[in-house]
Amino acid sequence: MASKVASAVPRVESLAKRGLEAIPTEYVRPESERRDLGDAFEEEKKAEEGPQIPVVDLKGFDSEDEVVRRACAEEVRRVASEWGVMHIVNHGIPLELIEKVRRVGKEFFDLPIEEKEKYANDQSSGMIAGYGSKLANNASGQLEWEDYFFHLIFPHDKADMSIWPKNPANYVEVTKEFAERLRGVVSKMLAILSLGLGLDEAKLEKELGGMEDLLLQMKINYYPRCPQPDLALGVEAHTDVSSLSFILHNMVPGLQVYKDNKWVTAKCVPDSMIVHIGDTLEILSNGNYKSILHRGLVNKEKVRISWAVFCEPPKEKIVLKPLPELVTDETPAKFPPRTFAQHIQHKLFKKTQEDFISPK
Repeated sequence: MASKVASAVPRVESLAKRGLEAIPTEYVRPESERRDLGDAFEEEKKAEEGPQIPVVDLKGFDSEDEVVRRACAEEVRRVASEWGVMHIVNHGIPLELIEKVRRVGKEFFDLPIEEKEKYANDQSSGMIAGYGSKLANNASGQLEWEDYFFHLIFPHDKADMSIWPKNPANYVEVTKEFAERLRGVVSKMLAILSLGLGLDEAKLEKELGGMEDLLLQMKINYYPRCPQPDLALGVEAHTDVSSLSFILHNMVPGLQVYKDNKWVTAKCVPDSMIVHIGDTLEILSNGNYKSILHRGLVNKEKVRISWAVFCEPPKEKIVLKPLPELVTDETPAKFPPRTFAQHIQHKLFKKTQEDFISPK
């Protein structure tokens, strides 16, 4: 696969390797965002005293005791409503498999840049799958301090294996196994969240396209060390368009979520995955579940790698709208009907911090 992007966009990894003392101006965030930016490690230390993203144990949902199952569903419902993000433990994916996923992802990014360029995407022609860096596609021309690899991992019959890395040799095998196991966790989370809305367990899964049409898109984010972490962002503030997003990382901090008018830095919780509620579930739940604004910090000391898997409904097949069971005279529909493609096109949710500030 030829690269058309490499000449236009320098890889952030190559910038970081130059030993720059100052980052190029196109990576510097506007002053309004810089007031509360900082090195991810320092921000994680500061976060010790403040509110923490909740940790939710999914083990109870596998219980034969209905009371225990319902208690688990209620805890997930509460966190999805109040936070829109959680660390999940006892999720059912073997930790050895997660370690393999981390290893093959790191081995790919450890390859020389010229080798990775063989998989470069071509965003100008709309091909976003493959190896890439953000193009200056926003008004200010700002860039994010990250490179990435993006591809569809499930269902297998819809995945284009020709763009999957051939090196390391076990990348395909490991990623396929992870996709299959994660798809089971997706079903479990959707069942729990359905119960939390007072609906049949199968409801949300069905509304999102089921096993055949719900897509799992994986983006491996590579954040090199940054000489000025108080000026840059790995990923700018946004909400996810997906229904759910699952995040693994290499135990280097960076995620921040915007809660109660301030940024909360996520702690690194061993043996957990982070789950975000995305816009799609906020729409279906008629706002009962929250799609939270979040962003990625960078740091001076260590490379951060994260594996984000976005669970997306088919682009045109399904009309997304608040579920009829959740719409009443007292709780009218908060969102107009639209396809997933239309939602991406006319993003409902603002991306600036100011739009998420609640009145005092």
